[in-house]
Amino acid sequence: MPHRSIRDLDLRNQRVFIRVDFNVPLSPDGQEITSDKRIRASLATIQYALEQGAAVILASHLGRPKGKPDPKMSLKPVARRLAELLGQEVKMAPDCVGPRVGAMLPAPGQLLLLENLRFHPEEEKNDLEFAKKLAALCDLYVNDAFGSAHRAHASTAGMIAFVRQAAAGLLMDQELKYLALATRNPPRPCIAILGGAKVSGKIDVISNMLKVVDRVLIGGAMAYTFLKAQGQAVGRSLVEDDKLDLARSLLAAAGGKLLLPVDHVVASEIRENAPSEVVETIPAEKIGLDIGPGTVARYAREIAAARMVIWNGPMGVFETPPFDQGTVAIAKAVAGSGATSIVGGGDSEKAVKAAGVAAQITHISTGGGASLEFLAGIELPGVRALGG
Repeated sequence: MPHRSIRDLDLRNQRVFIRVDFNVPLSPDGQEITSDKRIRASLATIQYALEQGAAVILASHLGRPKGKPDPKMSLKPVARRLAELLGQEVKMAPDCVGPRVGAMLPAPGQLLLLENLRFHPEEEKNDLEFAKKLAALCDLYVNDAFGSAHRAHASTAGMIAFVRQAAAGLLMDQELKYLALATRNPPRPCIAILGGAKVSGKIDVISNMLKVVDRVLIGGAMAYTFLKAQGQAVGRSLVEDDKLDLARSLLAAAGGKLLLPVDHVVASEIRENAPSEVVETIPAEKIGLDIGPGTVARYAREIAAARMVIWNGPMGVFETPPFDQGTVAIAKAVAGSGATSIVGGGDSEKAVKAAGVAAQITHISTGGGASLEFLAGIELPGVRALGG
């Protein structure tokens, strides 16, 4: 659906509510941020709004406080870090709605960070009255939280009906640009690489990708459900036995588009540096834990010929060496392909960073769940609410 960008709005002397994704990891006591990646991701949008003369109100959730205040999930550490990154004061509100917040509204060029939206149960319920209270704080609305765009919450969807204009932030714009390109009119050949543990988690993605791309390369534990559905031996590998019929129907629908591993790295247990071997047929007592070198070579040929690559999910038990090697090899193949490349999902992002090739990836998505739903052809509530 077409939508406005923040660049389409006249921000001067306007109070602008920017929904950001500051759901950052914190130390156990809630005092220190252990990664500021999500804060940095929205800096461009925040700086643009300030440069245009806006009074900026920032809002985010953090963690799962279950609808009540929790000091360990306060956004106060985020306000401190954001002030350091921007080189200017960031006022911290004691709440996200109410008279105390109303008394702190910023002047043009100033910033106010609201307290955790999820300290109120009405946020996740998309409560109408709560949405109105949030909207009353501002003149204009900008959503830059792609990672929350698949949630129909008050701050991502409900409040938009009560503001004069709504638009996407620069980060949201970039996410939608690349994901729309991948799913609507991709450069060809276009291939999808899908990994992870379960077919059930990616049924809709696989089904939708089969309509869009020229090849789907399958890795991770979900491959063993497909292989068992074909009658192949999978030993003690993770299999969803209740999804075998589904796997057969997907294979039939794929018409040769869907490629499965031809060899495997197997071991007797999932343990770091466990003795392993490469096999084409998995022995009864072994577990498939990574794609083998023959599969890497086959997939790398497909990747080298592609003009667009969409990748979500690891090829093996990536967090346990040596079963990360297939995933890292695929990361290097994607980076070296010269194709427009879109990577989504935490493990895929970790893989391109571990392989030292993150800078060669065209776009690394900031929203795992949101990007999966988009790739599955599901309209995201936070995007739909922005309208045209």
